Amino acid sequence: MKKPTRRQKQQSCFDWRKRLHLVTEKPVKMANKGPSYGLSREVQSKIDKKYDPELEERLVQWIIAQCGDSVGKPQPGKQGFQQWLKDGCILCELINSLCKDSKLVKKIQSSTMAFKQMEQISQFLGAAERYGVTKSDMFQTVDLWEGKDLAAVQMTLLSLGSLAVTKDDGCYRGDPSWFHKKSQENKREFTEEQLKEGQKVIGLQMGTNKGASQAGTTGYGRPRQILNN
Repeated sequence: MKKPTRRQKQQSCFDWRKRLHLVTEKPVKMANKGPSYGLSREVQSKIDKKYDPELEERLVQWIIAQCGDSVGKPQPGKQGFQQWLKDGCILCELINSLCKDSKLVKKIQSSTMAFKQMEQISQFLGAAERYGVTKSDMFQTVDLWEGKDLAAVQMTLLSLGSLAVTKDDGCYRGDPSWFHKKSQENKREFTEEQLKEGQKVIGLQMGTNKGASQAGTTGYGRPRQILNN
């Protein structure tokens, strides 16, 4: 009796799985994410309340002034703002427009693929951090792409605008009053002589000896006298 070939074994295994309904010829459809309920819905509601429509209008004006009319204008509201920035291209154009010499994002490519859009957003976040935005002011990729926290997106852009106004390097376009200037370091330098003089000063934290005297104290070795009236 001849031994079955490798191909015959594979075909036999496939037929066996098919009989047990482990293989289906119909494509499997992924389930859509449903709405939030209970605690998740309550948390999301609190996050949504932090979104500022007035700040949205100011940020849109700045981005258009900074990048040009080619970026278009979004529909008013959170959803319009999210869809406008969702693919990350406008954000990358924004951060590049704030740089004089080298561009922080080397390649900007529009795509309808989800992972490409999220990758573009991540590139913006990395560039914004190199520009000077602190990590505590950064939003997460899903905050924008999934619309989880658009208020955090606003805060990142607000911090970026404030930093651009503070740098005052000629790259900022728009009304400077749209953002407040960040506080800057006031570094002071002292001479060696001034540092030595400062070591002689007794700080008030140490207390003070002004007005102190030895009046009323007894000399060393003498007993204290107590007089009875």
